Amino acid sequence: MQLGSLRQLTLVSFVLVLVPLLMLLTYSQFTLTKMGHIATGEAEYSVAIVRKLSKMESLSVDVERLFRQFHVLKNIALKNLAQKSIERFVELQTPVCRELDEQQICHNLTERLAWLGQYAGSDDQLLLDAQLAEFKVSLEDLSAQVESKLDARILAQQDYVNTVLQAQIWLTVILVGISLLLIFFGTQVILKPVEKLEMVIQAISRQEDSLPTVSKSGPKELIILEHKLHRLAARLEQLENLRHALLRHASHELKTPLASIKEGCSLLSEQVVGVLNPQQTEVVSLLNSSTDRLNLLIMQLLDYNLLLQQAKPVFEHVACDKLISEFVTDNTLAIQQHSNPLELKIELDTVYADPNLLRRILDNLLSNALAHGSKGRPITIHLYADENWQILDVANRGQKVPEELRPLLFQPFRRGQSKRNDRVVGSGLGLSIVSDCARMMHGKAEIVDVDQADFCVRVTIPLNEENI
Repeated sequence: MQLGSLRQLTLVSFVLVLVPLLMLLTYSQFTLTKMGHIATGEAEYSVAIVRKLSKMESLSVDVERLFRQFHVLKNIALKNLAQKSIERFVELQTPVCRELDEQQICHNLTERLAWLGQYAGSDDQLLLDAQLAEFKVSLEDLSAQVESKLDARILAQQDYVNTVLQAQIWLTVILVGISLLLIFFGTQVILKPVEKLEMVIQAISRQEDSLPTVSKSGPKELIILEHKLHRLAARLEQLENLRHALLRHASHELKTPLASIKEGCSLLSEQVVGVLNPQQTEVVSLLNSSTDRLNLLIMQLLDYNLLLQQAKPVFEHVACDKLISEFVTDNTLAIQQHSNPLELKIELDTVYADPNLLRRILDNLLSNALAHGSKGRPITIHLYADENWQILDVANRGQKVPEELRPLLFQPFRRGQSKRNDRVVGSGLGLSIVSDCARMMHGKAEIVDVDQADFCVRVTIPLNEENI
C-alpha cells in the first residue's frame, strides 16, 4: 500500500508500534484474570474442605461421647443420636475422600464407622475403646492427608504462577523488542525523505553541478517540498549566471571608455594638444587619479567575479614555506611603502587548502592591514592548528571595530569607518572576498580580539578531508 502523506505514514507507524504493546496488555489482562479465578477457586476449595474436616472432628467427638454413654446407660435414644451423627459424618467424609488419591485411610475410617453402627452395647469396654481409638487415629490420618493435599495444591499453584511469570517476562521482552524494532524502522522510514531533503539543501549550499534526483515514492508533502527545492536551485543558478554576466559585461564595457579617458588625460598631462595653465594641470591630475581609482575598482570587480565563478575548491597539501615566501616576495614593495614590519609565526609545515583561495585570502588581508593599520607598526601573520581546524590570524595595530559592525564588514561593498592610509576610497570587497574564500573551503572568517593587536581577522578552515 502506498502511503500518500506524512500524516498517514506517522499514524500507521504509531499504530504498528502499539500493536505488540496491545497484545502484551491483552495477554497480561487475560493471565491476571485467569490467576485471579484460580486463586479464588483454590481459596474456596481449601475453605470448604477445611470446614468439612472441622465438622467431621466435631462429629467424631459427638460419636465417641454418645457411644460411651450408650455403653453405660443402654439407652436406645443415645444409639439413635449416635447413628445420626455417623450418617452426617459419612455425608461429610464422602466428598473429602473423593478428593484424595490414597483411599486406604478412608477405607479404614469407613470400617470403624460400620463397626460402630452395628454396636449393640453388649461388647466389653476394651473393644469399644480400641475401635474408638482406631476411629480417632484414622480421622487424624485423614486430616494429615488432606493437609498434604492442600500443601501440594499450593505448591502446584506457586509453580504455575512462576511459570506464568516467566512466560510473561519473555513475552514482554519479545513484544517490547518488536515494538522497539518497529519504532526504529518507522523512524527510518520517516527520516529517510527528510535526509533526502537535507542532501538536496547541502548540494544547493555547496553549489554542486547536479542535485539528487527527485524521489518517486514517499510522503507527498516531502516530495512537493523536494520539487520546490529543485526549482529554487534552478532559480538560484539562473540568478548566479545573471550576476556573473552582469559583472563580466559591466567590467568589460567600462574598460573601453576608461582606456579612452585615460589616454586623453595622458595627452593633456603631457601637453601634447597645448600648454596648460596651473588650474588646468590640477584638474588633469584629478582626472588621472580618478581614472586610476576607477581602473582599480574594475579590476577588483573582475577578481570578485572570478572568485564567484570558481565552483569548487581544489584541496591539496600546500608547503607553508613556499607559499609564504612567494607571498612576501610579491608584496615586498607594498610593505616597504607603508613601513610596516611583517611578523611571521608559521607553526605548520603544510596546510590543507586550495592554494589559489588561500593566497587570495593572504593578499586581501595584508592589503586591508596595510590600508587601515597604523604606519610603522608590525603586522602579525600567525598560522597554526587547533584541534580539527587550521587557523590563520592576521593582526595589526589601528582602530578597533565595534562588535555590532564586525559581521557587516564581510558583506560585499561594505566599508569600515576608518580612513585608509593611501587616501583611496575602498570598494568594500576585500574582506568579502576573504569570507567567500573561507566559506568555499568549508571554513569561516571573523574579527576577533587578541592580545597585542587592535584588529585581527581569523580565518578557520578544516584540518583535513575527514573534517570537511
